[in-house]
Amino acid sequence: MSETAAIPVSKRDLRTIDIVGLVLVGLCLVALVAKPEFIAGVFDAMLNKAFPIIVKVFLTGKVGVAIIISVLIGRILERLGFTDALMRIFLPVTRMIGVNTAVLVPSVYNILGDINAAGRIAGPILVKAGATRDEQKMAICTMVQSQQSFSTFMFCLVALTAINARVFVVVLLSVFAPLVVVPLLMRFTLWRDAKAVPLEEMPRFTPETGFLPTIFGAAREGAELLFLLIIPAVGVIFALIGALEYVGVWKPMESGLTSMLSALSIHPDTGIVSILASPTLATAQLKDIAATLPPNLVIGSVMLAASGFPLSVIFGQIPAIWSDATELNHREAMGAAVIGAVMRVLTAGAVATLLTPLLV
Repeated sequence: MSETAAIPVSKRDLRTIDIVGLVLVGLCLVALVAKPEFIAGVFDAMLNKAFPIIVKVFLTGKVGVAIIISVLIGRILERLGFTDALMRIFLPVTRMIGVNTAVLVPSVYNILGDINAAGRIAGPILVKAGATRDEQKMAICTMVQSQQSFSTFMFCLVALTAINARVFVVVLLSVFAPLVVVPLLMRFTLWRDAKAVPLEEMPRFTPETGFLPTIFGAAREGAELLFLLIIPAVGVIFALIGALEYVGVWKPMESGLTSMLSALSIHPDTGIVSILASPTLATAQLKDIAATLPPNLVIGSVMLAASGFPLSVIFGQIPAIWSDATELNHREAMGAAVIGAVMRVLTAGAVATLLTPLLV
């Protein structure tokens, strides 16, 4: 008998992902032989789609600077006791709903500043307040119901004034009502692991860091948020859109989106801009043409713009920021954001279709 015993070799099973990889290798080889310009074209389309957004909007445009300043303002407010004050103000409402008061904090920071800064600042507050995973999802879903920049809010006011709408009532429905309605609805449907926490059992959220370290630390944190999380997330989303456009898939999807918005009494042109590009840009366009449009289209567009769109935020920035700042993973954060976005689209359509006679 041989001194070296034969070692049986186990056969590795072929998994689904292995099959996918083999198919991709085969397709790439076929493309290189039959149509090499296709691979180059897809890459070029992805580059051309992502480049103007990353460079002109975030690196050299005002949006990137606005994100850094929003984090700076948020941290200063937090240092001045803003978060602890919010806890006291919202405690009666959240006690009635039966959720942790910290659930509403991201929405308030979003209304006052920026949706990216809201996640960066309010995410750790939720964890510190002992919010459950369900309550963290609830916070994202609620946050997506409010506009993601103050400039969007101001443009909405101009558009509503142009059609002589009851501005206060529209703002109440679009901005403040979701703070109560969404957590209440989610509390008894999707995310039931929630409970009200007495103020006495919550920690204090005002840091004791000096003011100068707070200011410079916040500026650095804003830069990290922009360059390490937001820009990569935006790059991925717009690169994928570029690839879909090149292969001819995106255009039918865009046409279907236009039809859906029209059916929901939302102005399709500005609605698409809100969903795909920027609610601020959409409302800037809307305010110039609002007087020429039917009131229901204006109100529907305002309701849609006062949200966490565009899609790059829903599918890119929120999962990236919240998975880093809370206990949620990318999939959980994205799922909550998608649910909130769908709710917002349906709410905008319902308000525009059913309530416009009462609002104008």
